[in-house]
Amino acid sequence: MPFKDIKGQDLALKTLSAYQESGRLGGGYLFTGPASVGKRMAARILSQALNCGLASNDACGACASCIKIEKGLHPDVHMISQEEEGGDIKIGQMRQLQKEMSLKAYEGKRKVFIIDNAHTLTPEASNCLLKVLEEPSGESLIILITDKPNTLFKTVISRCKIVKFKAQEREALEAGLRQDYGLDNGLAHFLAYFCEGRIGEALRLKNCDILTSKNAIIDRLMAPSSFSLEGLGIEDRQSFRFCLNILNTWFRDLYLMKTVAIDSEAINFDRKGDLLKAAAGFSHLDLERILNFLSSISFYLDANINTRLLLHNLKAQIWER
Repeated sequence: MPFKDIKGQDLALKTLSAYQESGRLGGGYLFTGPASVGKRMAARILSQALNCGLASNDACGACASCIKIEKGLHPDVHMISQEEEGGDIKIGQMRQLQKEMSLKAYEGKRKVFIIDNAHTLTPEASNCLLKVLEEPSGESLIILITDKPNTLFKTVISRCKIVKFKAQEREALEAGLRQDYGLDNGLAHFLAYFCEGRIGEALRLKNCDILTSKNAIIDRLMAPSSFSLEGLGIEDRQSFRFCLNILNTWFRDLYLMKTVAIDSEAINFDRKGDLLKAAAGFSHLDLERILNFLSSISFYLDANINTRLLLHNLKAQIWER
């Protein structure tokens, strides 16, 4: 897969290209930006470009080296992340990185170490990594990936060249989802706006029948007589958070249409008629209060407050006015 397949990241790719062409691509790099915008893909393609058997300063995607890297089987390209979901990157993993860096490339041209979710490095692991970054090997490249750079040690950041990634413009992502992935207009619009221009998240959701799921949530919760999450798995906090995100889009759309009446910017544009009808039942103050409450629920979820209690309070905020 060549660099051109990474959409909406022209500045980041231009920066990497400049380092490549100057021959100064080495040491540590920090790929920052929102989640799911292409940082991990760019790191993988860069590792392919450095080891490609056919292309120059790019990845052909077809040679043995590129295919091995794509499948995570190349002995000189290492992906390092938490050993378990919600866990940390531990010092033992950094010591292994340090050991691997001392060895010559086994079959490729350059060794590449990609540290995903670098913000999960423990303090001990960060200090170990810092020692590696202070004495970089000219034959190796270390890429840290994070959407939370402020949580990294400042000394680690100072040893890295920073490459910034961004979310795509929503209109551009919508067009790309239609043209490159064959999505229909309604699904492409919803995903581009719901995912806030994050292509990775849009691609993750595109085959999940998300329009049916989100409309079922809206229908279930947007009338006082049917307000319920029974059968939607609210005991699973991730599912409950998804329901809340959908509700947040709905009230955001109501506020938008009540304030500036730009319906093309509505996330739930497929339900324009329902939005116009529902908007009449809420004042601006009502919508501000509900949106503020929805934002606060995320904090309560993290604090392990009972989801049914949160749902009861949410119903009171929306309908008991």
